[in-house]
Amino acid sequence: MQSEARIKEKLAYICKQFRLPGDLILYRLIPNGHINTAYYVALYDGKEVRQFLVQKVNWYVFRDPVSMMHNIDLITQHIMAKERTLERRRRLHFHHTAQGHNYLILRENPDGSYYSSDTLNTGDENETAEFWRLYNFIENSVSFETAEGQTEVLRMSGKAFGKFNRQLQDFDASQLVESIPHFHDTVFRMGTFFRTVDEDPLGRAAQAEREIETIREYRDFAGTLCRQIDAGELPIRVTHNDTKTNNILFDRDTLDPLVIIDLDTCMPGLACYDFGDTIRFAACTAEEDEPDEDKMKLDLTLFRAYAEGYLSQMGDMLSEAECQSLATGAAVITLELASRFLGDYLIGDKYFRIDYPEHNLVRAKAQLALFRDMMLHMDDMQQIIAECR
Repeated sequence: MQSEARIKEKLAYICKQFRLPGDLILYRLIPNGHINTAYYVALYDGKEVRQFLVQKVNWYVFRDPVSMMHNIDLITQHIMAKERTLERRRRLHFHHTAQGHNYLILRENPDGSYYSSDTLNTGDENETAEFWRLYNFIENSVSFETAEGQTEVLRMSGKAFGKFNRQLQDFDASQLVESIPHFHDTVFRMGTFFRTVDEDPLGRAAQAEREIETIREYRDFAGTLCRQIDAGELPIRVTHNDTKTNNILFDRDTLDPLVIIDLDTCMPGLACYDFGDTIRFAACTAEEDEPDEDKMKLDLTLFRAYAEGYLSQMGDMLSEAECQSLATGAAVITLELASRFLGDYLIGDKYFRIDYPEHNLVRAKAQLALFRDMMLHMDDMQQIIAECR
């Protein structure tokens, strides 16, 4: 583990590479998130203190981070072109290096000094370079890890993500590279999961027999949306694909949504992916790693709040088939994530950050409990969506 002084030295170097004036006077680790590592930093140039977020991208997960950052450039530029009057704190602005990149590939010399590189060899298991980016800190903002008991927060979250989808309604999704190939290809995901079960590289499958059999039972249901795509029933849109409430920054005083962050997984997808992931994360009665499965239920009041907000922006943009897919999408996404948590547990927790050895197993059990409750309330969800249109 690096010392505090070494981390500060590295962050100061990174800020200089992004052409920011001033000295680093403060930094702190931001503990949220399973995948990337982020720091808040403050710089003082002798006149004012400026605040930024510096983030190290996990390129084990994002195997083509350069293309991912190109996606982000295209999306943020498109939104800004349509929303030219947006105030500064409603903009997500990624800074660029002297070479014009909105990222930095960082390497270390034998003497401990740093230097930047033009390429990142993600195919080399011995590659030690780090991939960093830097963007503006949104002042007087707040995010919410869950929306439990906060109906208005979830309604405003739906409005924010609905507006995001609407802003990109006329964006050609084919311009984007899949930052994580097969991300919501549940047929592919299920195939990968059951190969992992068969291989059982660490001998952990015996601890998850009930969960594996549940996923096997619903394997055909998991492919519902893929079959609809193949049949041409659901249009491909630009989607965020990580629509948790903590990826929205709200005004601390008014709770007005300011900006959507974490655009790493923006790529071609379905509207129900974005809708469903928020429902999975926020319209439930416990956190996604709740160890007591009996506490993990779908909250229909929160479901309605999010549906009201989302459909206020996207209701007139969605086809009938898309509207009907929203509730299905919530269940499919929940089952998919359960398989991902459990698959990661079986291979040794390489993808999701864990706090204790069985964390991913606990997450999988919680998601399966939520999935089962969603299936019991599928008709209720469909009725609410029809009422909110």
